[in-house]
Amino acid sequence: MPSLILLHIIGAVCLLLFGLKLVRTGVTRAFGVELRKCISIGTQNRVMGFFSGLGVTALLQSSTATTMIVTSFAGQGLITTVAGLAVVLGADVGTTIVAQILAFDLSWLSPVLILVGYICYEVKDQSTAIRQTGRILIGLGLMMLALSLIKSSAAPLKESDILPLILAPLNGDPIFAILVGAILTWMFHSSLAIVLLIMSMVHNDVMSFHLGVLLVLGANIGNVIAPFLSSLRDPPEATRVPLGNLIMRVMGVALTLIFVSDVEQWLEVFLDDKARMVVTFHMAFNIFVAILFLPFLDIVHQITKIIIPARAHEFDISKPQYLDDRVLETPTVALTNAARESLRMADLLDQMFQDAWKAILHNDAAMVEKAKLTDSVIDKIYKAVKAYLVRMGSETMNGAEAKRHFQILNFATNIEHVGDIIDKNLLALANKKIRDGKHFSAEGEKELDILFNLVLDSVRLAQTVFISGDERLARQLVEDKAIIKRAEVQASISHMARLQAGVKETENTSDIHMDIVRDLRRINSLMASIAYPILEEAGSLRPTLLKDKS
Repeated sequence: MPSLILLHIIGAVCLLLFGLKLVRTGVTRAFGVELRKCISIGTQNRVMGFFSGLGVTALLQSSTATTMIVTSFAGQGLITTVAGLAVVLGADVGTTIVAQILAFDLSWLSPVLILVGYICYEVKDQSTAIRQTGRILIGLGLMMLALSLIKSSAAPLKESDILPLILAPLNGDPIFAILVGAILTWMFHSSLAIVLLIMSMVHNDVMSFHLGVLLVLGANIGNVIAPFLSSLRDPPEATRVPLGNLIMRVMGVALTLIFVSDVEQWLEVFLDDKARMVVTFHMAFNIFVAILFLPFLDIVHQITKIIIPARAHEFDISKPQYLDDRVLETPTVALTNAARESLRMADLLDQMFQDAWKAILHNDAAMVEKAKLTDSVIDKIYKAVKAYLVRMGSETMNGAEAKRHFQILNFATNIEHVGDIIDKNLLALANKKIRDGKHFSAEGEKELDILFNLVLDSVRLAQTVFISGDERLARQLVEDKAIIKRAEVQASISHMARLQAGVKETENTSDIHMDIVRDLRRINSLMASIAYPILEEAGSLRPTLLKDKS
């Protein structure tokens, strides 16, 4: 039954896509950082960019994934649009190399790869590299098995009476055939899977070579649609990369249509296998587009700037700047992004802390409102960081990454807590002081200011400890806590002495003074706690502060 055959083919295609995803995930998690560095280094000129894109995509087996990475880099200003376009040209050629390899009949290798991959994936005391290697091997094995299933399932279709009626409109209308190929590729998010499916259909004489070529051309357009649509909310610099690639693909297809009827004749000179001819045409088309446009990427860039002009600068400080969902499958990169966003929270907290102190010392109501607005921004960023860390998933991380994950969450949470202490306590005290028109004594104000600056230095040192993980600085952060404690005790003793001496300003502000000392102590404790995991890992902490009973 044709419907049952079609169901088998669809199931095999889904298995192919699943295997492809396993390979891509394994490569990303095991070598994601190195691949991104390769792209970054390779963008020094367009030729190097082209070859870095080619190499990375040959490993990732997905030009879409590479395009997503490049789009992210361009949106963050790490690479230019021209360099990004060079990389995606290489990426489009890189995915054709994978198709060439899989065009060979490697079905005999499938069970071996799955067996070895399973052993690597399940072995005890495995390192992350071994586990991801197992994932890659299983993925490759499933892809080869899927191709074998597609070929065997499609073979009976050449005897079908219905299929020629379905394919007839495509054979007679090249534009419609290209459009169908583009839509199928966009739906499956993989030109590699669609090209391999077309190859199998041509191999079994289910469709003509001419129709296969038209569908392949459509696949090369559809492959760019997903990255383009996903970048529409990104900065213009990011959107211009997939848009430029789409423009080059469409123009390449338009030029190829001029001589598409002669393609089969030309390829028959070198090849006699039509399945191999399909993937060879796929590769030749992408090399043709690369040669055609690589020297003129500046012109393509100018066209994209006309279509997507620069937006008016509307910077929303409460929106995350570094949290990129496209790198969540690469824990090291995602954790770096989360750390950078957490440090931005810390910078905002630093400014909020200073504004709150100015409000307290100078009875400045405007500073109170400014600090409150900053706290709202910190809260929004904290929610975004926490949600980002949750989306990462612990199963994708090794031991070191899991520890860093906890450190980032702990640091961001402490920053948010300190912001709440300033907002709900210090700013409330500032409002009370302003409302009642009270002022500290000169000695009391000086003591509080010294204590504030000690705590502010501690807040800043905590940021350095968080980003560096340095044991010496972590120790200094804890030691400074003791210094601040002594300053707090001395300030309290001096405050009591002034109360006993009957200093009027001290009597009027005593409650506010003591509450501020309490809140500064809480802020310092929260920031100093960032050092404890580092010191504990280094073996520099005692199990308990209590003395052993003797």
